[in-house]
Amino acid sequence: MLNITSFDAPLGAKVSGLDLSLSLDEHSFSELYAAWLEHSVLVIPDQSLTEPALVEFSKRLGQLEMPPASETRARGDGGASQPEIWTISNVKVDGVAIGGLGNLEADWHTDMSYLETPPIASVLYAREIPEVGANTSFADMYAALDSMPADLRQRLSDICVQHDSAYTSVGTLRDGATKVGDASKAVGAIHPAVLTHPETNRQALYMGRRLNASIQNMPMEQSEDLLDEIWSFCTQRQFVYEHVWQIGDLVMWDNRCTIHRRDAFDSEQRRIMWRTQVKAR
Repeated sequence: MLNITSFDAPLGAKVSGLDLSLSLDEHSFSELYAAWLEHSVLVIPDQSLTEPALVEFSKRLGQLEMPPASETRARGDGGASQPEIWTISNVKVDGVAIGGLGNLEADWHTDMSYLETPPIASVLYAREIPEVGANTSFADMYAALDSMPADLRQRLSDICVQHDSAYTSVGTLRDGATKVGDASKAVGAIHPAVLTHPETNRQALYMGRRLNASIQNMPMEQSEDLLDEIWSFCTQRQFVYEHVWQIGDLVMWDNRCTIHRRDAFDSEQRRIMWRTQVKAR
């Protein structure tokens, strides 16, 4: 039986009484899915998952996004060879990184907003964690939009944002990408700044990430000022849940109505996470 406990935060809930190494029956999965739509972020602790089990569960959410060719695949972390899993890690084996994003601070972002059809969900499973640091914070874009001052909300009407595909959330240039020094020359998808969630029918702010973003059909100086104002507002503490990881935690979040960031941590501390990205139901 699932036990779902809301956090003392604007979003997020803990799910207990669940073993994801076993296939969920339809009733339990439907209950879990409904809770995810309601809370936007679910934390499912104390899991012991193989790669196939993680992939099997993730596929219940929808079709999976395959990692790009530039992503480093895990070696030496005890994993198998499930190609759908992305390894997020700072660990090196024989001098070669077994995963991506390292130990640097990750800025606020929505996963892969530079795609025409970004993933609807992300699933992250903790295999090894540092003693201190690497907390992941989530901000509620429903609440940010609902709480926005009327004048700022009005200025968001009908605007679209250009999303840069060149850089990762830790600010490193992706393999094969061209360095971007001028946001007006960034390459990536264009999305409305306000979207209607297709399953909840609620409106949410959709910003992607700040780096090299620009508002379409707006002079760059005005675009920069407006984006700074929006980002300053939507990342306030009142909209945020901060997750302190434990080994065995599985966290799943809705990319359509949240943004997230990660704290930096000591490079001498090992961190290995398995991630899947769900691109469509």
